[in-house]
Amino acid sequence: MTAAAVQEEPKRPDGLKIERETHKLEKRLCREVGRAIVDYNMIEEGDKVMVCVSGGKDSYGLLDILLKLQARAPIRFELIAVNLDQKQPGFPEDVLPGYLTALGVPFHIEEQDTYSIVKRVIPEGKTTCGLCSRLRRGILYRVADELGATKVALGHHRDDILQTFFLNMFFAGKLKSMPAKLASDDGRHVVIRPLAYVAETDLVRWARHRDFPIIPCTLCGSQENLQRKQVAEMLREWERKHPGRVENMFNALKHVAPSHLLDTELFDFKNLAATGVPDEDGDTAFDPPAFPSAPVSALQIVRLD
Repeated sequence: MTAAAVQEEPKRPDGLKIERETHKLEKRLCREVGRAIVDYNMIEEGDKVMVCVSGGKDSYGLLDILLKLQARAPIRFELIAVNLDQKQPGFPEDVLPGYLTALGVPFHIEEQDTYSIVKRVIPEGKTTCGLCSRLRRGILYRVADELGATKVALGHHRDDILQTFFLNMFFAGKLKSMPAKLASDDGRHVVIRPLAYVAETDLVRWARHRDFPIIPCTLCGSQENLQRKQVAEMLREWERKHPGRVENMFNALKHVAPSHLLDTELFDFKNLAATGVPDEDGDTAFDPPAFPSAPVSALQIVRLD
């Protein structure tokens, strides 16, 4: 064996490991997106799904995974990518059309100067996301009508949903988050979030693997003091110190006990009375909460990795 061959040999396992990990990542992404679609009946036979593509990693990932699922799904549905060009200074207008054309997916670019409106209305230094989001939502609903889309798909992932939950709890005094599926206020559109079960870290890895042409948002990307960024950092710190906590919190959003909260509109506390019929789940009113301990083996694995 030559010296050159000896030097090359150690590189093979590394390459194979990366390939295996990438394959596992792709399978996990498709599985989690597919599971969310089934759980919430997001996409049905004959749907025309408008995938909102901003140029960020999340919307690129959403379109990429939906295309993979479309090819193997037992039902027939259409996909059309839509980008809203908000006329932000320096926005590279050629990037998305070039990428989507090469991908071979139908697409529509909607040009609307919402940037000027936001900059004129919102004082310098204030958060622009609220107004920007409202303007964008109205335009995208109109475009959905014009294109005949039956579903509007957004790229919000699991971490976005959890962040919104804590933002509402901390700053709005509400237990409210982003639903995986919702009807618009006017009842004319169904919005879906197929990435609802997907961790942001997986999307970061997938974007790096796929080498998506990321386009930064100059409206909000430079706002470092956003409350959402602070909450995101809090969640990351919790996950670093207590692996699995974020997943547990997300699962809690899917297992709600209205009778054990305080909302009189959600549960009829006023008319609650003894019925003489035993509760199937048993009387847990005075029992201490049972919180499972984190498995030692799992913690050890995390530390070793």
